[in-house]
Amino acid sequence: MAYDASTRDAPLNEAALAQLFTEARTRNAFTDRPVSEDLLRKLYDLTKFGPTAANTTPARFLFITSPEAKARLTPFMSEGNQAKTLSAPVNVVVAYDGDFHEQMPFLFPHNLDAKNWFGDEEARKTPGVLNSSLQAGYFMIAARALGLDVGPMIGFDAAGVKAEFLSDSTWVPSFVINLGYGTDENLFPRFPRLPFETAAKII
Repeated sequence: MAYDASTRDAPLNEAALAQLFTEARTRNAFTDRPVSEDLLRKLYDLTKFGPTAANTTPARFLFITSPEAKARLTPFMSEGNQAKTLSAPVNVVVAYDGDFHEQMPFLFPHNLDAKNWFGDEEARKTPGVLNSSLQAGYFMIAARALGLDVGPMIGFDAAGVKAEFLSDSTWVPSFVINLGYGTDENLFPRFPRLPFETAAKII
């Protein structure tokens, strides 16, 4: 079905909102149903449209799918994350490119000086972390929209993963997302969320 821009102000239906938010859960175990390369490409192609400051889009995604690569990753995960990492058909190392500014002439072509805004490493670190974290959020919502489940983790040895997988690149790992079709095994009860009155203000 073609997209009808005239309806873009119509909210998603409750079933869609449930799949993306209210009934979605962080999964700790997965079925062995494979995730195809075509689906991973579609997932990235949705993620890339999420907004970032000055269109920097610094996030980079390392998709780990082979048993050999998963065996290399697992020792760098914290003990509590190892079993769930092995159970997921795909592990995604989310990183940011420490040299993301090199892509600015392509990404921000109307202002070719934009590359110079991020001319030194320290000037790139904060926007790299913040904008790639935004993109990781888009990634997880896009995955759910495509029928996948996610399990984000920060309990891992980022320096070890960098040395093992990304030593010849400028990518800096931030966290790992398990990806696939989840089960209810080891599913925690849903924890509380802060009410509007605690977490938000309208002025």
